Amino acid sequence: MEIQDFIESGILEAHLLGLTNKEEKELVQYMVEENQEIQDHLVDIEKDLTRYFNGSATTPPTAIREIIHLRSTQDHFRKEKHTFKNKAAKEDNNTKFLDVEVNDTHIKVHKFWRPAFIAVFILSKIFLIAGLYYYFKAVNQEEELLRLKTEIHQVK
Repeated sequence: MEIQDFIESGILEAHLLGLTNKEEKELVQYMVEENQEIQDHLVDIEKDLTRYFNGSATTPPTAIREIIHLRSTQDHFRKEKHTFKNKAAKEDNNTKFLDVEVNDTHIKVHKFWRPAFIAVFILSKIFLIAGLYYYFKAVNQEEELLRLKTEIHQVK
C-alpha cells in the first residue's frame, strides 16, 4: 500500500477518533512506526482535531463539570498518552496523541422525553380500549336493529 493511499484512506482519522478495530489499529501503529511522513500527517490531523474541538467547545453546566471531574480522577477513566516507538518520536514531545476508546453503548435521551413517551404510550392504550369498546357497541346495535327489523316484519 502506498503512503499517499494509506493517508487518503481515512484510517488515520478513524484511528484518532477511536473507530478502528484491532487489526486496523495495529496496522496504523505499524505504519506510523515505519514511516515518518505518516507520523507527521497523524500529528497534523490530531492538531486539527484538537483545534476544531477546542474551537467549538462550550462550557458545561456546573453539575456536569463536577461529574466529569469525579470520573477523571478515577483510575478507570484516566487518559494515557500514547507515544510513538521510533527514536525520532522519543526526542520530540509534540508527537504524542491520545488513544480514544468508545465504550458507551447506551442512547442518552433528555430527561423531559421520558414523561412524553410514557404519556403517548398511555394515551395510545386508552384510545385502543375506547376504539374497541365503540366497535363492539356498534356491532351489538346493528344486531339489535336486525333483530328488531325481523320482529317488525313478523308482526306485520
